Amino acid sequence: MLKTKNLVSGYGKVPILHGVDFEINEGEIVSIIGRNGVGKSTFMKTIIGLNSSMSGEIEYSGEIINKKKPFERAWLGMGYVPQGHMVFPNLTVLENLEMGEQISKNGSSESNYDFIYEYFPILRERRTQKAGTMSGGQQAMLSIARVLTGNPKIILLDEPTEGVQPNIVDAIGEIILKINKELGITILLVEQHLGLIQSVSQRGFAMDKGVIVERLSREQIHDYEYIKKFLAI
Repeated sequence: MLKTKNLVSGYGKVPILHGVDFEINEGEIVSIIGRNGVGKSTFMKTIIGLNSSMSGEIEYSGEIINKKKPFERAWLGMGYVPQGHMVFPNLTVLENLEMGEQISKNGSSESNYDFIYEYFPILRERRTQKAGTMSGGQQAMLSIARVLTGNPKIILLDEPTEGVQPNIVDAIGEIILKINKELGITILLVEQHLGLIQSVSQRGFAMDKGVIVERLSREQIHDYEYIKKFLAI
């Protein structure tokens, strides 16, 4: 569904990614793990088009998309939940969801939000609340719900548990599994929380210094002694 070949990207003229080869198949949940600063978020931003690639290829559903704008990639079915959630703080929950619709040519409408509220019942209760007054966990849920309103085929989740209480981490893991199974959405997850990685990932990649250094099976992901060398200490 999505793959990169020898992908190089960075900021200005300084490369952060140094030839990343990656692939994810339709319907999978795949994690990318690694210490802080190794290029994981840069990789996600490059896939969605917020960072330009310097060289290499990004292929989505058989099409090379390096030159497509972020909104064009969204039209193709790519959803992105950025690190830090990035909700619109001065808009209500409902207005945030409506903003999410704008990324898709065939988004939902409020009359069609019932499936969103089934996954995130707290958002129905808080529809008129300003997003900036919500807890970190509630904002995390809103950021995932917002991208769902655009009917994505794949969601790029960049550290969704950042600033989230432990009990909400478990809820986010359950939501990831449900939308993957029930809606058939492919999930690419960048995450530091080992428990979440282990609970949802079918396989993974370890990144270090801007390159993929290891391909991880589900068994390896569950072997703490094996994968701890790739994670922040």
